[in-house]
Amino acid sequence: MDIRRLLSTSTLALALGGLLVSGCSSGKSASGASASATQAQAPNAAPSPDLASYYGQKLKWHACGATGFECSTMTVPLDYKKSADGDIKLAVSRKKATGPGKRIGSLLVNPGGPGGSAIQYLQGYAAIGYPAAVRARYDMVAVDPRGVAHSDPVECLTGKQMDAYTQVDETPDDKSETKKLTTAFRNFAQGCEKHSAKILPHVSTVEAARDMDILRAILGDKKLNYVGASYGTFLGATYAGLFPARVGRMVLDGAMDPSLSSLAMNRDQTAGFETAFKSFATDCVTHRDCPLGTKSAADASHRLEAFFSRLDAHPVPTGQSRKLTESLGTTGVISAMYDEASWPELRTALSHAMAGNGAGLLALSDSYYERESNGSYANLMAANAAVNCLDLPPAFSSPAAVTAALPSFEKASPVFGEGFAWASLNCAYWPTHATGTAHRIVAKGAAPIVVVGTIRDPATPYKWAKSLAAQLDSGTLLTYDGDGHTAYGRGSDCIDTAINTYLLDGTPPKDGKKCS
Repeated sequence: MDIRRLLSTSTLALALGGLLVSGCSSGKSASGASASATQAQAPNAAPSPDLASYYGQKLKWHACGATGFECSTMTVPLDYKKSADGDIKLAVSRKKATGPGKRIGSLLVNPGGPGGSAIQYLQGYAAIGYPAAVRARYDMVAVDPRGVAHSDPVECLTGKQMDAYTQVDETPDDKSETKKLTTAFRNFAQGCEKHSAKILPHVSTVEAARDMDILRAILGDKKLNYVGASYGTFLGATYAGLFPARVGRMVLDGAMDPSLSSLAMNRDQTAGFETAFKSFATDCVTHRDCPLGTKSAADASHRLEAFFSRLDAHPVPTGQSRKLTESLGTTGVISAMYDEASWPELRTALSHAMAGNGAGLLALSDSYYERESNGSYANLMAANAAVNCLDLPPAFSSPAAVTAALPSFEKASPVFGEGFAWASLNCAYWPTHATGTAHRIVAKGAAPIVVVGTIRDPATPYKWAKSLAAQLDSGTLLTYDGDGHTAYGRGSDCIDTAINTYLLDGTPPKDGKKCS
């Protein structure tokens, strides 16, 4: 389990991806971390001569996927600082505006991750699930970011190795278990270096944002229209910081706070999952079938902690060769926090697991990790770690540092704190050094940017949206008083109307607008 992955929104039901970070301003960030004052690298200048060929390329489109979709491949430099070092290919897909109405331009979408396939999101949801009026006037477009899915994917472990990795105990009780955990982190990192050494230093969010600007130019758009969810909000905000004058209509849903250090971010997210679990527990105890009792949310929390402790000592059969361990069980519960529609499934899965059948919780965990029934895994978790560990210095440098921070994580979440703290150690063993730092993003001069926050969002706590909206020179905060991760397209007419109006006529909602 790696909590620094933020899952995406949409009715694709926990199959796509979401996490991590960038910006501009001086002084200290809200977390106390030093904030960068650098705005960008000539953000609004014409492409430099060594990039002109990339900006001027023509895409060759061909039919792909379901009816109406087209696919192509774009070329970008592996290293923007040394464009002579070679190229990489990025997969692109689109579905043209259907009409009626005058075409506005392209609308680039990203579901989060880092590591979520934007093309899968486009073809499986956005290009058919976004409102008809939006699809009528925009070409719906997606590019898998570098290192993700169809774009030179980062590869680390085999399916069997990933099975072993996801089962490692992340609440070590002694030195022996701690060593097993750190060995697992090292083996994962070494696997990534072995299989993906060339691209590993070049999958940062800044580089992915620069790729998006090349795509904008190739598509013939003067400005970038964009909807990003979860980690996609950090990618979009990073673009705005680099190219403020090229920002069109931009929606950042389930926003991240780029001013936070990795430690602060992981601890905040721990608290976010605690908030989400309390909401689930409050609902659960009102149902007769609640496996955590019908007394109170606090009692339900204690019962879940006790269940995890039992799993730690005695994993539960699942009907497969894999048993439900504490780590897999925890991930299963976490996965259901992203969408309140999953709460009934979680109640059933917990009931069965507590009775000795862990198949339901294992299925939820497998969905989170994008594990297929044949034992293979998508590259989501590999890309997730690669981007996260490049974007920010590690939260912890050693097991001793984790131990020292445990009280603060356990305070943030008595249920999940210990496991989340240890999961935050993974980047300490990464083979490439971080190239990014925590910093504020101002994007001075950008068109209005709509920042959306959900009050009980587990993965991107609401205070992150408030912070990002305040940082952005043109930020407008739109609040959803609800549960689950992200807000657009999740059942609130108020939220959807505000965003659709902005996308279609450019009028942002009033700053501070609140919906339920």
